[in-house]
Amino acid sequence: MRSDFTSEEIKKAQHDANRDMLSGAPGSHPVGTGVGAVTGGVLGGVAGGVATGAAMGSVVGPVGTAAGAAVGVVVGAVAGGLAGKTLAEDIDPTVEHGFWRSNYIGRPYIIQGTPYEEYAPAYQYGWETRLRYHDKTFEQSEPILAREWARHRGKSTLNWEHAKHAVRDSWERVSHRKRSSSK
Repeated sequence: MRSDFTSEEIKKAQHDANRDMLSGAPGSHPVGTGVGAVTGGVLGGVAGGVATGAAMGSVVGPVGTAAGAAVGVVVGAVAGGLAGKTLAEDIDPTVEHGFWRSNYIGRPYIIQGTPYEEYAPAYQYGWETRLRYHDKTFEQSEPILAREWARHRGKSTLNWEHAKHAVRDSWERVSHRKRSSSK
């Protein structure tokens, strides 16, 4: 094992470890955990909470329905947060940017002579939204993605009609890796 790492290599390794902002522990994925918690808590939690509340409500009454919904939201948020963190752990932004920087030129949708920096926000938007809409296909999510592109494009001048191909490419890369790792 190598022991002569430069200070730059050490800084890069520490930066790439996705460290938790509070504890410093590696493997922190606050975006994925947050997205999963919101999705699981609001969507799954309300559905589960209403079902639990309905069961409690038949015994306790309307107060049981409200209490069941509240408990369901908390349980759903915890489960969703764990699911989001698991999915996010499979996506390392440094690796993704490195992959796309090295491979974007050969893509059929690239405008000749356009620098990677124009496409980088689209690729990132693809892998990040794949986390958010993990239970949907790209086609199902595209209307929302198109509406939100202007807020996520950063300094990119690509309009949605051109950016969507890079977004889809990144989305499908993450989807394919996720399917491959679950086999």
